[in-house]
Amino acid sequence: MYDFHTHFIPSDVLAWLKDNQRKVNAKWVKKEENKNDFLIVNEKWGFELKQAFIDGNQFLADQEKAGVTHSLISPIPQLFMYDFPDEITTEISSVYNRSLAEWSNSAPERLSALGTVPLTNPLKAAEVLKDAMEMGLKGVIIGPGLENQMLSDEFFRPFFEEANRLKAIVFIHPLLCEDPRLKRRMMPNLIGVPWETTVCATDLLLSGLIDQFPNVKILFAHGGGFLPYQIGRLDKGFDQWPLVSSKLKAKPSEYLNRFWYDTVLWNQDSLDFLIKTVGEDRVVPGSDYPFDLSVWPPTGKQELAVRSLLD
Repeated sequence: MYDFHTHFIPSDVLAWLKDNQRKVNAKWVKKEENKNDFLIVNEKWGFELKQAFIDGNQFLADQEKAGVTHSLISPIPQLFMYDFPDEITTEISSVYNRSLAEWSNSAPERLSALGTVPLTNPLKAAEVLKDAMEMGLKGVIIGPGLENQMLSDEFFRPFFEEANRLKAIVFIHPLLCEDPRLKRRMMPNLIGVPWETTVCATDLLLSGLIDQFPNVKILFAHGGGFLPYQIGRLDKGFDQWPLVSSKLKAKPSEYLNRFWYDTVLWNQDSLDFLIKTVGEDRVVPGSDYPFDLSVWPPTGKQELAVRSLLD
């Protein structure tokens, strides 16, 4: 079984954070007696630093115990560092990518990996992507855009041009939604995360970007958010409004099977609907391990999708 949605923090990245903790305002905070320290970056992004995030032996042992034979490892979204100057984001990308490349190259039968890029500077992001794939990474994980900038904006064209040339996997993974209405009852995570994916995925689909860059392998986290469930509404808008249809060559529903989606949905009926809607060859098994809301062990085998994404 494959697991296409996992996260890890190599020791070199932890060392970089400690060496640069003042620059990025990194703190290790003990919140609960029976839990590991929480790593908080820039008073904004925080998470429990579980051993499985930082101990490669435990990571592999846990995957094996769950029946996972091959894992695609990604950096964690909290360390994208998009809030910082380009030089910081580029530096941590370099450290992260080199470390994950070394680990995955040492055990290619068990591991593949994605890198991270300084998305705030798309020209530099394109360079870092090229370097990452030359080191053996399969592509990169990125956020769903930047503040006031969507991934379909012309600003990001240099990055997508290079990703298209390299036929890279671009795994789009949201950060917590910062809508002030959601700052209660864990809603930034419960519905904010899939909402951010929904906004990004809908914008990418309607922008026609996938027609411009057909070789980019775009993978959406958490089953594509709410997009598959609301695709009928997009089709109706396509029939109704030129603003929806002007950049598309077909109905929105006909574009769904040109993206990939993971199985992190926690509900079999939802997963069955996703597979029926986008096709079995576009849904890859994933877990979001080792975050609290991981689907563990991962659901589904989807060998067709695995081959189509990795080829």
